[in-house]
Amino acid sequence: MNTLLGISLKVLATLAFSLMAALVKTVSETVPTGQLVFYRSFFALVPLLIWLGWRNELIDAVRTRNFVGQMRRSLSSTAGMTCGFAALSYLPLPDATAIGYFTPIVTTVLAAIILGETVRGARWFALLLGFSGMIVMLLPYFGAGGHAVAGDNEARGALLGIAAAVFSGYASIEVRRLAQSERTGAIVFYFSSTAAAFGALTAFYAWAPVTPYQFMLLVLSGIMGGIGQILLTVSYRYATISTLAPFDYMSLIWAVALGFVLFGDIPHWLVLAGAALVIAAGMLVILQERRADAPRADAKSPPPP
Repeated sequence: MNTLLGISLKVLATLAFSLMAALVKTVSETVPTGQLVFYRSFFALVPLLIWLGWRNELIDAVRTRNFVGQMRRSLSSTAGMTCGFAALSYLPLPDATAIGYFTPIVTTVLAAIILGETVRGARWFALLLGFSGMIVMLLPYFGAGGHAVAGDNEARGALLGIAAAVFSGYASIEVRRLAQSERTGAIVFYFSSTAAAFGALTAFYAWAPVTPYQFMLLVLSGIMGGIGQILLTVSYRYATISTLAPFDYMSLIWAVALGFVLFGDIPHWLVLAGAALVIAAGMLVILQERRADAPRADAKSPPPP
């Protein structure tokens, strides 16, 4: 393994996804959410198919032994993307990103309920810490903390962000199941295709005309999403999941920088404080996973899509 290369690819993946979110937010006030989902998903297929063709794996993108599982994952991920994009239209970029960190906490809870995974004392503490951090992050959007933005739209955005985390958390459970029998290319392809189809259906009632500049931004959002997916997938070829997991939190640094430069966003201190608690909870879970995986360090983990 080349750990440094894996880390570099993971950091670049977080940058690509942050740029994608910034591009989506730029046009989210005038472009309906379904339309955003279509462009992001359809044009993400371009770099994905080029990459699969280069690896001579195009046929593997449509082969599946678990179509029902692919649909469960794809629909839940599409719902998560839809809620996440809607949240971006109401919230500052850093805040929406920070709320997204609730996803691993949701995944851990659902893994215990659905997959029967054992959650011991340290993980329960991490879950309570993460939940507490989420409550702190939400306070400004429900009138607490003396934050002037508290209002119906901001509260709606916060709730949509939570919904996105819940759907994405369930999607992660489905990915764990699929990874046992399905190739990464197929998992990504079915998700992108399903999301694009959903977005296209909304054209009958909720699309808006776009300017050439907006069209360019929408296309770029899809391409950046596809590139981010490829970088993420390849990064796990060079380093273990537990090694790379902490670098997910680089996205908050990118989001704060992009939010300030592009939109003048300055995250509320309660949002940052809550994000710190959620990140600490995530790090505790990662440390527990490392300890559990230590006896089988030589075993390969399937790369997440």
